[in-house]
Amino acid sequence: MNFLSIFVLIPFLMMVALLFAKNRNQINFIAASGSILLLIFTGLVTYLFVTERAAGNVAEMLFRADTVWYAPFNIHYSVGIDGISIAMLLLTSIIVFTGVFASWRIDPLPKEFFLWFCLLSIGVYGFFISIDLFTMFMYYEIALIPMYLLIGIWGTGKKEYAAMKLTLMLMGGSALLMVGILGIYYFSGAQSMNILDIAQKHIPLSAQYFLFPLTFMGFGVLGALFPFHTWSPDGHASAPTAVSMLHAGVLMKLGGYGAFRVAMYLMPEAAHEMAWIFLILTGISVVYGAFSAVVQTDLKYINAYSSVSHCGLVLFAILMQNETAMTGAIMQMLSHGLMTALFFALIGMIYGRTHTRLITEMGGLMKILPFLGVSYVIAGLASLGLPGLSGFVAEMTIFVGSFQEVDTFHRALTISAAASIVITAVYILRVVGKILYGKVQNPHHEDLSDATWWERISVVTLIIAIVALGSLPLWISNLIHESLTPVVNNLMR
Repeated sequence: MNFLSIFVLIPFLMMVALLFAKNRNQINFIAASGSILLLIFTGLVTYLFVTERAAGNVAEMLFRADTVWYAPFNIHYSVGIDGISIAMLLLTSIIVFTGVFASWRIDPLPKEFFLWFCLLSIGVYGFFISIDLFTMFMYYEIALIPMYLLIGIWGTGKKEYAAMKLTLMLMGGSALLMVGILGIYYFSGAQSMNILDIAQKHIPLSAQYFLFPLTFMGFGVLGALFPFHTWSPDGHASAPTAVSMLHAGVLMKLGGYGAFRVAMYLMPEAAHEMAWIFLILTGISVVYGAFSAVVQTDLKYINAYSSVSHCGLVLFAILMQNETAMTGAIMQMLSHGLMTALFFALIGMIYGRTHTRLITEMGGLMKILPFLGVSYVIAGLASLGLPGLSGFVAEMTIFVGSFQEVDTFHRALTISAAASIVITAVYILRVVGKILYGKVQNPHHEDLSDATWWERISVVTLIIAIVALGSLPLWISNLIHESLTPVVNNLMR
């Protein structure tokens, strides 16, 4: 077994161990131990990857393994990683680790919750290490299936409606994706579904015109592409804290990663010809999501619509098809994943104490909950792009790269998307002012207790990652840059 499969094996072993857990302490110990192991293993893989690159190994994908699954259809279990995969694996491990501690007191059915949480983690990790279209699609589906139960059972509000809406819309995107993947394999004439093999072939342009929209929209549904984004706010608002963290922080990144890895890389000619259509849609996502966040009064809905805007920037930058903008897209996936996970963690902690998410019913929380209040301000500053935090370096790279396109159409769209920064500042400062400062709206809030030790572990870890990415972005940027070269070369040929 290739050692990359350990990313899938650890969550699976966690599921097996959870079956034998008899009380909450054992459940928490298994979940925490597994998440720590995943974080350590991700760090080890990152070190080995950097060492290989420093030694001059310039292979497009490192640590590759290929095993035949079903020979008649050339289905293989193929795995491998590049710098972009490393970035996504680091993000996933951080969110899984912090999500476990954010769910330390999940109720009811903690064992069942962590079982489904581990299955969701298997799907996400498997997707990021896969370089075979079938393997990638299989893990993509594994990641989607647990969401229905995690929201439907442990969620709040209109949880059954939100779970059903999310599942149906994402399965609709999966249907488009399945047709697109089968078409890519058939028209490429490759001997396997391996992405690297297909990239060496030429898919006829007439087929690309049909398959590119299918695959881009299929992944775009998960990336909150307008007008297929409507599942996202309801799903985020109803999901339990850790699921919101993993969903917005990592699962939505499957959309951007897949659109980049499959649609753009394998069908470059159609990407050139049809990018303008999706640039308009992603531009709408960016501005519409920001404006929608301004008028919300529920903390989770504010962050959910903010995610629509920030994830729109990812797809927007990918479609610009130049190296700088694409680097910014991957950096934005990392930055948004960390920021939105921190936001949802803090919102869940505040809701657990105040029993409300409406900003009109909160006020003066800074003096009552100083740790959570300061952490919320840091998350807000990262979201609106304060220099030194992750949001600034990601968004600046996107806008600088997008403005390199010299025609009026691309520059006008870039300026429109950049205007979302101002709108973001409006809703962030509005929320901070409403809930943290001023008079306490509810006298019962006077007796609230601040964050517990396990909540502080989750919050501090995410803040450290946000500051590290914003202050020292060069090492991860270099990893991404090296791995973008084959994709950009394919787009330019």
